[in-house]
Amino acid sequence: MKDTGRATYASASDEIALRGLQALSRSEGIIPALETSHALGYLLEQGEQGKLPEGALIIVNLSGRGDKDMMTVANALGVSL
Repeated sequence: MKDTGRATYASASDEIALRGLQALSRSEGIIPALETSHALGYLLEQGEQGKLPEGALIIVNLSGRGDKDMMTVANALGVSL
């Protein structure tokens, strides 16, 4: 798909993924899986840097569920549960 221009590939750090997880959890009450959170965080970062077209409609398919990752997230954020 990359060769045809239908897909691009990027990476996001775990720190960026945590930002994505927190943003969606706070705004929508949805706890995304950490894997999906990387895409969410990446999009947040791109938007903050002005790299997304104005008025762009972006769809992210959420897979998995984040409640199973809460201990990992809490440890990464320095929060005790």
